[in-house]
Parts: sequence; C-alpha cells; structure tokens
Amino acid sequence: MKALIIDDERLARKELTNLLKDHHEVEIIGEAVNVDDAYHKIQTLDPDLLFLDIQMPGKTGFDLLEMLDSVPKVIFTTAYDEYALKAFEVNALDYLLKPIQPERLAESIRKLFKQDEEEPIQDLPLNERKLGANDRVFVKDGDKCWFVRLSEVRLFESDGNYIKVYFDNFKPMIHKSLNALDERLDDRTFFRASRKHIINLHWVEKIEPWFNGGLMVQLKGGGRIEVSRRQSSKFKEMMSL
Repeated sequence: MKALIIDDERLARKELTNLLKDHHEVEIIGEAVNVDDAYHKIQTLDPDLLFLDIQMPGKTGFDLLEMLDSVPKVIFTTAYDEYALKAFEVNALDYLLKPIQPERLAESIRKLFKQDEEEPIQDLPLNERKLGANDRVFVKDGDKCWFVRLSEVRLFESDGNYIKVYFDNFKPMIHKSLNALDERLDDRTFFRASRKHIINLHWVEKIEPWFNGGLMVQLKGGGRIEVSRRQSSKFKEMMSL
C-alpha cells in the first residue's frame, strides 16, 4: 500500500516514518508539508493511503479532501482530539492522536488492510479513470464531515454554485459544478437526467411516462426526478426499456 505523509511539522513526519519502518506492507512514497504541496503530490504519485494532519497553516486537512474528486484511504493524525471528533461525527474512519503510539498505529493499519480485502483493485490511476460506485468522496457541510462511497449516493442536484449530495437522510452541499462532476463520473452508474440532476441508476425504483415525451423517475429512499425529453431516449436505452 503506497502512503503519503502530510504534515507541516518535520519532526512529526520523521517520527511517523520511523514508526512505519515496522510495517513493511506500507510503502512511503512521499511527504508533503502543506495542502497545496499534498494536492500536487496526490495527482502525480497516486497514493493508496494518506496520513493526514488536520491543523496546518493556511489550509486544513479537511480543505485538502474537499479539493479532491475522490479520496484515497485516510488516517488522520492530530494533536487535537476536538478536531478528530468533529471529523468522525458520522464516519467510523480512524485517526491517531499525537504523539502517535505504535500500538494504535498497528491497529489502524490492520483495520485498513481488512477493509482493503473487501474492495476491488483498480488498474488505472485515479486521474486516468472515471469515478465508479466503489470510489469515496469527502463531503463537508459546516461542522459535519462524511466519507461517502458513491454507491450510497442516489442523487446529485445542482443548486446555484453548489451541488446537493443525497445519501441516507442527508443532503449536504459541496462547492462544485455539476458539469465538472458529470465529466468524472462513470456513466454506467450515473446518468445526467437533466440540467440540474445526476441520478444513480442503481437507485431507480420506478419509471413513468411524463409530459412532452419526458420520463419521471422514482428513486429508492425518496425523490422524484424528471428526465428531460432530450435525455429520455438515452435513459431508456441504458435501462433496457
């Protein structure tokens, strides 16, 4: 598993590097000293895992995750328990409190590899492939944060300069263009129903004829979305209607 260490403190990076020498299954492929440095190295090195400090000068670890279309696996490293607790308000992902204890590090890595065994291996680097059902996105809305697998997202809805992300009983907003998102999503799973909506085809429960040659789609978990007349023929073909 290829790992990138992201921390503005040199001693913290060195300490973690030394601790990871006992874990041969983790290969450190680089270090980053701030968010912009990390973003560039994620694009070029394509790590499987981030050891990510939360509080850094300028931009935080959360800011970095919001910049990514899809996120690798993440283990947060922080000296402040309050930030970690905020991050895990919904998710059960792992974090390490500084100074990092070898036993806690080992536990986190065991957890990651157990999770990794259940996921399919992707052949292409992230920046060369479309985002599919097994990819994860990071969503932050106010103080709440989620790591959401795309298979759990039933709908993306444009709202001005933002997108509402519908999963479970939540609909937080992210600052992103629906057109830009549509270009990255795998069209075998996600369908651009209209100017305002992208739907997850696996969440389609019912389809009805609608006005002017369009269709009305009922999604599992709630939501009725109109498929424009322009997109209806393509939608019928994809759903084998």
